Amino acid sequence: MTAVKHMKWWGWGVDGVGFHFEDKPGFAPFVQYAVGLDLLTAERAGEPSFADLNVPKSNASAAFTKSLAAVVGEGYVTVDDMDRVIHTYGKSIRDLIRVRSNTILRSPDVVVYPADEAEVQGIVDAAIAANAVIIPFGGGSNIGGSLEPIPEEKRTIVSLDLGRLHKVIAIDTESGLARIQAGAQGPDLEEQLNAKGWTIGHFPDSFTHSTVGGWVATRSSGMQSDKYGDIADIARGLRVVRPGGVLVLRPLPSTSSGPSVREMILGSEGRLGVITEVTVQVHRTPAKRDVYAYFFPNWKAGMAAMQAIAESDAAPTITRISDSRETGFSLATSKDRKGFDKFLAGTVLPGLMKSKGWTLEDICLSFIGYEGSVSHAKRQKSLVDAIVKKHGGMGVGKGPGILYDQKKFDTPYLRDFLLDMGAAGDVSETAAPWSKLVGVHEAVYAAANKAFDEIGIKGWIMSHMSHSYHSGACLYFTFAFVFGKDPIGEYNTVKRAIQQAFVDNDATISHHHGVGLEHSPWLAEDISSEGVKVMTGLLTSADPGENFNPGKILPRKESLARAAAGTVGTTTSAPVAKRRPVAAKS
Repeated sequence: MTAVKHMKWWGWGVDGVGFHFEDKPGFAPFVQYAVGLDLLTAERAGEPSFADLNVPKSNASAAFTKSLAAVVGEGYVTVDDMDRVIHTYGKSIRDLIRVRSNTILRSPDVVVYPADEAEVQGIVDAAIAANAVIIPFGGGSNIGGSLEPIPEEKRTIVSLDLGRLHKVIAIDTESGLARIQAGAQGPDLEEQLNAKGWTIGHFPDSFTHSTVGGWVATRSSGMQSDKYGDIADIARGLRVVRPGGVLVLRPLPSTSSGPSVREMILGSEGRLGVITEVTVQVHRTPAKRDVYAYFFPNWKAGMAAMQAIAESDAAPTITRISDSRETGFSLATSKDRKGFDKFLAGTVLPGLMKSKGWTLEDICLSFIGYEGSVSHAKRQKSLVDAIVKKHGGMGVGKGPGILYDQKKFDTPYLRDFLLDMGAAGDVSETAAPWSKLVGVHEAVYAAANKAFDEIGIKGWIMSHMSHSYHSGACLYFTFAFVFGKDPIGEYNTVKRAIQQAFVDNDATISHHHGVGLEHSPWLAEDISSEGVKVMTGLLTSADPGENFNPGKILPRKESLARAAAGTVGTTTSAPVAKRRPVAAKS
């Protein structure tokens, strides 16, 4: 046993943890209204049975696995079916539909667990010598198709799991820099940093099951990026194993050493090598940290306030606002209140809003966080409060913010719950300049609703704004619907419509989920055809044999002609298969 932690093979997170709606009286009526699903009468699927899963046979030769075992030891090389399935997909809804419907077209042939960088080098060199494919694996949380083997791949595929490289190696306290092994998952590295009085400040939704190497490989962004920056700002130094040697980037504060190799590694999704170590900037744990809740009369007022905050002297840690639809959803997922709390939330607050002339169907909930010294946090809040008031908003205290902080990593469990009930619940996120954001929001809604009509379903879409910058912000969309006869085909229809609306309205194809397979059809529309040529040149020269995670970000060589012919954005990212349910355990 390797002792490396993995999520369950058929869903998010760990066994024994899940979403429950019985203590949330508004949730079932909301789902009925939003997508027409009656949770009180619908039958929930049980846990799939692994024994009924058809796992492609490994084609790893005994000689090749022996060469890997010579590097890491026999106990750290496996062709076990469970290990191979766990390393086949990430955790997108497409991934989970396929694994639950017994549709695995290609799996890694062998999984290997190195203990250090030297062993990673040995694995890479052995794989290149055998003309094998290497797919680096961190926490397995990716939702863009970055981990998925290409079905047509005939060569042996190695899933290189970095889970044993999980330590904070050293902290340069004078510079505020920490060297961290790439396989360290969020809770583990933060615990190690906290023990010495430091924090990385990077908390993506996937924090509990993702790694620092994975954050770098996909250009991750965290919930507190307004203060700490995205991972592109946080990662200062890198070590990347390539054939025959290690690419080393020292943790310099800034440099003018030609085109940035550091930027090339950021977001490279394993195409340029295996990230083994990241040096990140860290901060002393703050003396004070609070998240406050605010309400605004409508989306435009709230967005105007968020832009004003970004342009002001205020420096909050979090600036997030949900549109009216997501606000309604958030209120519906609240637990049943008792006594005075119920009176305040159900009577006093709505009455106050109505007295201000607000329409309750239009209100938007915002969370804004402050941290640092006591005086600094107080100063930031006073600056923000003035801006909120100017734009017609009002504060409602820390209570909702505390709940948000406690539940911020639990959303994927809700997605799995809906999947159990035969429904999709998924996300697409983007970023655009402030001048474009309201238009992007409206266009995505129109595109999604048109797609829902096209496939003849009652669908739902909602959004929030997060990750503010001086020039713009991220919009994060959630969409949901009940599956018909073709879950992946229906999902692709909606997803394609949303992604196309992004690029048609001057927004990016992805703000922090990477490209993978899922977003690659729109890459030329995002970075231009000349940009694709430059990226193709980089990847082709750095990996001429396409041994490192082929097909991600850019199509395989044989597919480039199709992209050049102008069919970008019109193809599905995976074959649509008829659903063959895996039997549930009794």
